[in-house]
Amino acid sequence: MEKMKMETPDITARNIEKIAEMFPNCITEDIGGDGKPRKAINFEILRQMLSDEVIEGDEAYEFTWVGKKAAMVEANKPIRKTLRPCKEESVDWDNTENLYIEGDNLQVLKLLQESYMGKVKMIYIDPPYNTGNDFVYRDDFKQSKEEYEEEQGVYDDESNRLFKNTDTNGRFHSDWCSMIYSRLLLARNLLADDGVIFVSIDNNEVQNLTSICNEIYGEKNQIGLIIVKSNPRGSMSTEELASLHEYLLVFCKNRQAINIIGHALSEDMNNEYKYEDSIGNYRLLGLRMRGGFWRRSDRPNLYFPIYINPNNGEVSIEKNEEYSDYAIPVQPSTMEDGTWRWSKEKISEMSGVLIAKKIKRNDEYVWDVFQKDYYEREGGRRTKAKSIWEESEINYQNGTSEIKKLLGSTSFFDYSKPTYLIYHAMEMIQMNDNDIVLDFFSGSATTAHAVMQLNAEDGGNRKFIMVQIPEETDEKSEAYKAGYKNICEIGKERIRRAAKKIAEENSDAKFDGGFRVFKLDDTNMKDVYYGAGEYSQLTIDQFVSNIKEDRTDMDLLFGCLLDWGVTISQKHSMEEIDGCHVHTYGNGAITDLMACFDENIPESVIKYIAKKEPMRVVFRDSSFADSPAKINVTEIFKMLSPDTEVKVI
Repeated sequence: MEKMKMETPDITARNIEKIAEMFPNCITEDIGGDGKPRKAINFEILRQMLSDEVIEGDEAYEFTWVGKKAAMVEANKPIRKTLRPCKEESVDWDNTENLYIEGDNLQVLKLLQESYMGKVKMIYIDPPYNTGNDFVYRDDFKQSKEEYEEEQGVYDDESNRLFKNTDTNGRFHSDWCSMIYSRLLLARNLLADDGVIFVSIDNNEVQNLTSICNEIYGEKNQIGLIIVKSNPRGSMSTEELASLHEYLLVFCKNRQAINIIGHALSEDMNNEYKYEDSIGNYRLLGLRMRGGFWRRSDRPNLYFPIYINPNNGEVSIEKNEEYSDYAIPVQPSTMEDGTWRWSKEKISEMSGVLIAKKIKRNDEYVWDVFQKDYYEREGGRRTKAKSIWEESEINYQNGTSEIKKLLGSTSFFDYSKPTYLIYHAMEMIQMNDNDIVLDFFSGSATTAHAVMQLNAEDGGNRKFIMVQIPEETDEKSEAYKAGYKNICEIGKERIRRAAKKIAEENSDAKFDGGFRVFKLDDTNMKDVYYGAGEYSQLTIDQFVSNIKEDRTDMDLLFGCLLDWGVTISQKHSMEEIDGCHVHTYGNGAITDLMACFDENIPESVIKYIAKKEPMRVVFRDSSFADSPAKINVTEIFKMLSPDTEVKVI
């Protein structure tokens, strides 16, 4: 029940709403005298709307909003966070190369910058659609918790990062744009040069999202906007139209480097290849131009006769006794002169794949020319990816059905995407073994499911990285009652069960069905580590170590890997040498990193590590009694492994 306002109406706000009804393009957002965002009038545009002459003033082609500069700053701002390994919640920790990361995706993306820069082949995300009913990430907009609460915020255990972005919020679109902008900036850094990003979105923010991606990735790198027929029956969420579709926005890192290979042929398409010669099966494609500049007046050089051997249908651009008949390009419905798709030079060069046949046109049989389009091609036969996806598998009800089959309830996730959507996206790009697929709005982990499914079917070895904030489930929800206290618990269980189901259905398949769990947390280091100069000697002595007491060797190891820019999915082993725990990390013949975080490490252990000649080595600063001991370590590595980089924490 609404409360009475018990105050006079805001006349200015009412007038702005009236102007918005007549001139919606004049409405913008700014900051009011109280420091809060509000709707406002762009008076320069309003003046122009009310004038029949061009009003003087600077113009620029740009897309902006309140908070855009702050979003750039937020993306570039350093953080003191780390990813702590959680072996007990992982599956096949020692062998898997898949990752499941719990935490605010903005901060996780920052932590992955060094280790995964330029290494991700494909990104798929399904961000909040900004419908006015969903939660979006609240980044640093300099507002207090009390101000958040005034906007009916929802908070997690970490930093009050989530809030319900209702359409009454004065910066309804601006908050969403800022949220997605900073994340897409960081995501671009992770994409490989031949990488592609797919973003699911609906009508609420598709225009703003396209403008943001054009700015971050470049308009020339927009592959397209795919219409996804997600609800064949039509959604009743809008009054005027029953919406049948959503969108999939596709951008790449570098258009010159990508290879969009399209999709496998359908059964109907395969049936078109019903002809056969000594080369193989083929279908016939008309050589006459069917669309675009098809008229003779458009391209007169492509209008000419092709001469035909009436005995075997072979063609030539030269007339002689053998090639006595001819064909000309004619539009059959209007009988207008048309054009061929190929020039005379190309026809001469490729005449072996052309054949003439007689067709019926206006009650008479005339010659027409066709191209033999062979089925077998290098890399397999594919069809170009379409701009509309309407296969029955794309229906989003399938996503709900998949959750029910795996987890036993449809109410855990209302809007889970079907596996086929991400599967279909992966199929259309050229992917190689060990390519990485990233989803930093992981939700129910559909992307992980799709990666495992495709690997099981085609023998691929793609890896996934899932990132999801541990948003708590409502205590009244079916998910909470089933034991899932947050979304991450649902996602991890979905991956476990999906891997088991895929293995049962593909008994001969070998695929990675495991994942390593990491959880975002504050830095492993105490404040003194970052600002020792701010502490007196007396204060420093109170710190037994500059490392937090609750941190394990594994925490320190993976924190160092991220800091050093090493991927966190490689092989790890630990052995005890002369009473010390020595960690070895890396997949290749050359060890990426070795570490020992024990106190008072003896010289024998230092020499053991040095003789392995790893690329990097890290110790605790407190592992050595004094400066002479550290100098001795340096000398040992100079002698036994001079190329090894040695650091301490």
